[in-house]
Amino acid sequence: MPAELDRAIARTQTHLLSLRNGQGHWEGELSSSALSTATAIVALTLVDAAKHVDFIEKGAAWLRQHQNADGGWGDTTISKSNLSTTLLGWSALHLLGVSSPAAENWIIARTGSLEPAAIAKAVIARYGKDKTFSVPILMLCSLCGTLGEKPWRHVIALPFELAALPRTWFGAIGLPVVSYALPALIAIGHIRFRKAPPAWWNPLRWLRALAWRRVRPMLQTLQPSSGGYLEATPLTSFVTMALAGAGDLDHPCLPLAVEFLHRSMRRDGAWPIDTNLATWGTTLAVRALEESADTPVRRVVSDWLLSQQYREVHPFTNAAPGGWAWTDLPGGVPDADDTSSALIALHRLSAPTFRNASFDIRHSASAGIQWLLDLQNRDGGIPTFCRGWGALPFDRSTPEITAHALLACWTWKAELPADLQKSIETATRRALAYLKKNQAPDGSWFPLWFGNEHTPNETNPVYGTAQVLNHLGSHFDLAASAADLIQAGLYFLGRAQKPDGSFGGDSLSSPSLEETAVALHALCLSGASRSAIHLSLDWLIQATQHGTHFPSAPIGLYFARLWYHERLYPVIWTLQALQSARQQLSEDERSV
Repeated sequence: MPAELDRAIARTQTHLLSLRNGQGHWEGELSSSALSTATAIVALTLVDAAKHVDFIEKGAAWLRQHQNADGGWGDTTISKSNLSTTLLGWSALHLLGVSSPAAENWIIARTGSLEPAAIAKAVIARYGKDKTFSVPILMLCSLCGTLGEKPWRHVIALPFELAALPRTWFGAIGLPVVSYALPALIAIGHIRFRKAPPAWWNPLRWLRALAWRRVRPMLQTLQPSSGGYLEATPLTSFVTMALAGAGDLDHPCLPLAVEFLHRSMRRDGAWPIDTNLATWGTTLAVRALEESADTPVRRVVSDWLLSQQYREVHPFTNAAPGGWAWTDLPGGVPDADDTSSALIALHRLSAPTFRNASFDIRHSASAGIQWLLDLQNRDGGIPTFCRGWGALPFDRSTPEITAHALLACWTWKAELPADLQKSIETATRRALAYLKKNQAPDGSWFPLWFGNEHTPNETNPVYGTAQVLNHLGSHFDLAASAADLIQAGLYFLGRAQKPDGSFGGDSLSSPSLEETAVALHALCLSGASRSAIHLSLDWLIQATQHGTHFPSAPIGLYFARLWYHERLYPVIWTLQALQSARQQLSEDERSV
């Protein structure tokens, strides 16, 4: 086993290093998305169908080629069909005059009929009070003619006039969309107002008419230089089609948005959900590589990461300076998960002597840690983007991000000023109390940004629990403070492990490399039995064909219940798990 394990580690590490780009960091590759492709087709058609015909036809052909056998579409080419993506794909083709009886039959089987009221009811039920995605879907259906003769009555009005208020008020107001969807709130709220305004005697009619003059320029202010809001095809497409559908074709943000959509289309005609997760993928890759490995990219990546830290207030979310986004492109927004990973990666990349001598490294670390601490919610947990936006799921505190932020803080704690060390200790007590309160009776935690479409409610307790344990268990002092939480989580993973050693989203769903790898890493860090570690290790080595084969699974979530997979995830997490297993088994042998 030791020789076989070492060979698998060497091959996996070699493969990971081979995936770097020409600048020495990792861009990764996000899965192509039927949802993104459908939204892009509609946006370009409504802006100018004749001018963009080549993009539209190529995208439509890809959609038809990647329709599932049951007639629906999934978010990736290996995802099962879902209502949202099927409605969007069906509607996009309908706009182009292409019928899809198979898609219609799939929708009828889920909603009962193609009646607009039935479709709207099913879409709203899927997302609940969070309107971030349900309203854009119904807007697209309305624009494409698949929501009946009076479609706009089924599209919920969004209060776009609230965007004119000070950004600091947004958390208290309780907007019906999440913090990162402000452009959609504005553009879709406007088209809904134009298509179905309140009655003439309703004050909202006059208020919104006046507010549009002030809010309209915000779409350009919020737009990054790349043209893509959040570097995401769906959000950019929804804003574009809303403006075009409302007759606002002269809006100054449209040319850049269209250029972004052109640039984002892949050669085969598909669009991904986002341009790349370069910062996220690079920081995870750095952390997975051997700390002692003298890779040629150490200084290059360190400098590159330092350059990605935000130095000014972000115009999109009003985030303070100090954080990192998931991408190095201008459409990124600083968030807690990427900031935590960047801080840990910087610590890994820089030698101790360099850290002590470098003002830039220490200054960046202090600013990043302070940014994380300032993000902590009143419940003790850490949200993704903005403090205090707790009304909707994607703005609430979440366990895996909270634990990740704790690891980042404790990784740097000994090298920070005394007052910041004290703040970390206070924040840690509150965060551990949050984690305890939100740990399920079976010892699990549910993550926010990863799921499993084959589990009840599409949650992923294996991933969530494993990552909380991985973060808490990666620092000795932090692990000691969270010992009870770790043991309860380890008990859950033990019950979720399949007889062959693999892991899926839960004990019943099919296994994946990603879930097995993060769980194996957690088993090693948390002191699981040698037999449990060996079972998972054997499965992982065989499933990767001894470190040479890394098929991806759609476990990532983007927006609300929008699935993706990323080429780097199985490689990075497999390498991390194999190295943890080698270290744990070596320690066991020395103790015998």
